[in-house]
Amino acid sequence: MYENYQKEITVQDKTEDEKKAEIIISLIKAKKELNLATKNFETAEDGLIDYYTYQIKASKSKLDYLVSKARDKGLSLNMIEEIYFKKNQVV
Repeated sequence: MYENYQKEITVQDKTEDEKKAEIIISLIKAKKELNLATKNFETAEDGLIDYYTYQIKASKSKLDYLVSKARDKGLSLNMIEEIYFKKNQVV
């Protein structure tokens, strides 16, 4: 009656550079989300004020968490820009 789970594909660990790039991209997205929620809050109608207040608080918490992760990894602004551009092949 019991089935054993078997992986069909092995999961590969990400390299340290890939992890750093993921943190940076998440930071950039979180900042955009915070800016958007703030702009929406400024023009919100009465029924949506609570919603955008919640979004702003959630975005700030996410951003604070990602900043602390970036600090733990030793990332700086210059490294952030370099990794972001390499990841997106903008260089």
